[in-house]
Amino acid sequence: MAEIRYRSTRSSGKTFSIGEALESGLAPDGGLFLPLSFPRIEIADLPEDSFASCSLEIFSRWLKGTEFEDSFESVLKDALNFSVPIVELDRNVFVMELFHGPTLSFKDFGARTMARLLGRRLERTGKRITIMVATSGDTGSAVADGFAGIEGIDVVLLFPENQVSRVQERQLVVKRPGVHAFRVRGTFDDCQSLVKSAFTNPELRDVSLSTANSINIGRLLPQMLYYMWAVKTLGSNDLQMIVPSGNLGNLTAGVFASLSGMATSGFLAAHNKNDFFPNFLTDPSASFKPSVRTDSNAMDVGAPSNFERLSSLLTRDEMTGLIAAVSISDSDTRLSMKRIYEDAGYVSDPHTAVGLEAQRNSEGGQRSKGPSLVLSTAHPAKFPEIVSEVLGINPEVPSQLSKLNALPTSCQTIDADKDQFAQVILELAHV
Repeated sequence: MAEIRYRSTRSSGKTFSIGEALESGLAPDGGLFLPLSFPRIEIADLPEDSFASCSLEIFSRWLKGTEFEDSFESVLKDALNFSVPIVELDRNVFVMELFHGPTLSFKDFGARTMARLLGRRLERTGKRITIMVATSGDTGSAVADGFAGIEGIDVVLLFPENQVSRVQERQLVVKRPGVHAFRVRGTFDDCQSLVKSAFTNPELRDVSLSTANSINIGRLLPQMLYYMWAVKTLGSNDLQMIVPSGNLGNLTAGVFASLSGMATSGFLAAHNKNDFFPNFLTDPSASFKPSVRTDSNAMDVGAPSNFERLSSLLTRDEMTGLIAAVSISDSDTRLSMKRIYEDAGYVSDPHTAVGLEAQRNSEGGQRSKGPSLVLSTAHPAKFPEIVSEVLGINPEVPSQLSKLNALPTSCQTIDADKDQFAQVILELAHV
């Protein structure tokens, strides 16, 4: 099997290896990396005994012939050493819990795998790089935990002031080796803009920079795994997949799985009030808007980066044929949390509740009458205030969170200023 090469969303001339794409994050022209081809994976041929064995088989098709061919097995076994349960809430309505990793978010899949792959590459090259990551809640803690202590890597973590939950902020600011947290006076879009600006700043030309946002292809490839595992486990080729969405990385990973041969009746992108993508699918002239704050804060993205990937992968007809999208209000999110708790005894975080409400609203117009799978992206204990307010209970606190209270913290507050951020990078890199 030939090595899969990668191109920029903005040009198709030069190609790159997966290692080069992982290390650089963005393509030289500022575009995002996309695979030139997709391996054909037959779901029926995948192992069904465990998520781990299924994932190894899938990754073998993607990493054959690459520098990771001999190491990905140990990487996956170390990175994805947690469960991926699928819970049936109602007849033909399932929830896949993606929050059983160390930071209780689906971001653990991509961040932990990417960190270990990149660490293997840096062992061989002897380089040192600075990983930048902007977070609206969950990405940052997953990256901080996944990359902490990996030789050759410094992490610069940006999050918007007063726009993440109390528990999320605690996860972000816990002191970790090689990780530097910054609270930004601004929005997530401001944080993401700072990251992108660093790549084109001539003052930083001597600093090796990369990113661990879903801008990086290394975050998306591991997220394909649970889509295919769900189809294999549920034994359905007609599964509607409901994806709580913000920066569109998780949705793009699902599209990757579909283009690799996974059958599905389609994807439903469930957004909060940050509704660019639902608007675009009905009106191609829709444009990005400033992000607004909601109860599902990790999805508060006004200008989703992975829209560029989706637009490069799919024609508009292909996109609207495969993907639908809806916007769910905060009031309906809270009603969804309450309804599912009263009906099924299930405690949902607000992001999963956005997906559950989108699923409920879609029942009449679903493209098929097959089962529905809602991706549950975060543990409710990460949002104790809203869970307590809506349900009148305190969510059970896993050990991953309770132990944080005894750990030291470290964080600086900065303005959303590109020049100031460049100085931060220069000082950390000792340039």
